[in-house]
Amino acid sequence: MAFRIIRNDITKVKADAIVNTANPNVAIGSGVDSAIYEAAGAVKLLQARQKIGRLEIGQVGITPAFGLDAKYIIHSSGPYWIDGAHQEEEMLRKCYDGALQLAHKHRCKSIAFPLMSTGTYGFPHETGLQIALEAFNSFLLQHEMEIILVVFGETAFKLSGQIFDDVQEYVDNSYVKEKLDAEYYPGGVCQGSQILSASRTAALDDVRREECLEEDIDFCPRSSSASRPMMVREKSAPTVSLDSYLNENTGSLGEYLQQLINKKGKKNSEVYTAANMTKQYFSKLLKNQVAPSKTKMLSLAVALKLNMDETIDFLRMSGYAFSPLSQTDKVFAYFISKGIYDIYRIDIVLFDYGLPTVVND
Repeated sequence: MAFRIIRNDITKVKADAIVNTANPNVAIGSGVDSAIYEAAGAVKLLQARQKIGRLEIGQVGITPAFGLDAKYIIHSSGPYWIDGAHQEEEMLRKCYDGALQLAHKHRCKSIAFPLMSTGTYGFPHETGLQIALEAFNSFLLQHEMEIILVVFGETAFKLSGQIFDDVQEYVDNSYVKEKLDAEYYPGGVCQGSQILSASRTAALDDVRREECLEEDIDFCPRSSSASRPMMVREKSAPTVSLDSYLNENTGSLGEYLQQLINKKGKKNSEVYTAANMTKQYFSKLLKNQVAPSKTKMLSLAVALKLNMDETIDFLRMSGYAFSPLSQTDKVFAYFISKGIYDIYRIDIVLFDYGLPTVVND
C-alpha cells in the first residue's frame, strides 16, 4: 500500500484502524479523543477502554471501533511538548511505531492517523510531521499497509512549514523554464538555423502544447510540416504514447527501469516505497501493463535519486517533459535540484498547494 494525506474529520474516515490521541487515564479527553468517543459511542468505548487501564506516555492499546467505520480504535498516549529536552520526540515516535505495529498484528490493511500531539499537547507542527513521516517510511519499507494522515479543517498554517516558503520562492523564480532553455537552447537563444534533435523537439513540443492549453489556443508542433493540421493534445495524455516508445526502441520502459534500479544498487521494494507506489502498480509498470503518468515518472526519479539532467532524460523515455506552467513539475524540480529525495515531504507540499498528491494522481 502507500501513504496519503487527506483533509477530513477522522471520525468519518473509513479504515481498518483509527488512531486516537488518548488520555493517559481512563477518561474522555478533549480534541480528537472527545470526538472519537462521541462518534463511536462514549459508553461502550469507555467500558472497553477500562480494560486497557492507564496508558503511560508512548504506550498504545486497542479496542473495537463500535460506531466508527472501522474495525479498531488504537489508543495512543502522546507526549506534551515542554521544551524538546524531555524526550518528547522519542516518545512521539514510540506512539507512531506502536500504533503501526499493533495494526499490523491485528492484520489491518489500512490505518488513519491524526497529526498526534500537535493540538492541545503543544507539539510543534513541523517537528511532529517529520516524526510521523519518518515512522511511516520505516514501516512501509517492511510492511504493506495504507497509511492515511488526516488533517482536520482549513488550517491556517502550512503543514510543510518553512520548506513551503522555499518552494514558493523557487516556483516564483521559474527555475524549470530556465532549465528547459538551457537544455533545449544551449546558446540561450533559439536561432532560426539551429536544428534540434527529434527527441528534444518532441519534448519541447510537449511543453509548448501545455502553454497553448493554458491559453486556450491551438498548437502546431515545430516539427510539423506546413500542411499538417493544427492540433492540441488532451491534458492527460503524453506526447509520445508508451506503445509508440516500445515500437521504436528495442527495450521496454519496464526493462529500462529495472536496469536503472540495478545500476543504482537498489531493491525493487526500496524503489516503490520511496516513490510512494503500491507493490501491485509497480509490478504492472515493470511488466509494461500500465502507462505511467508524468507524476508517477517524477516519483520514480525521486526514488532513484536522479539529478535534474537525468530526470529530464528519464521523463523523455515515456514522452514527457517538464512544463514551466505546471506547479507540480516545479515542486518536484525544487526537491530534485536540491537533492532532497523525500516523496512524503513532496506529497505534503503538493497538499499545501492544493495539488493532487502522488498517490492520488
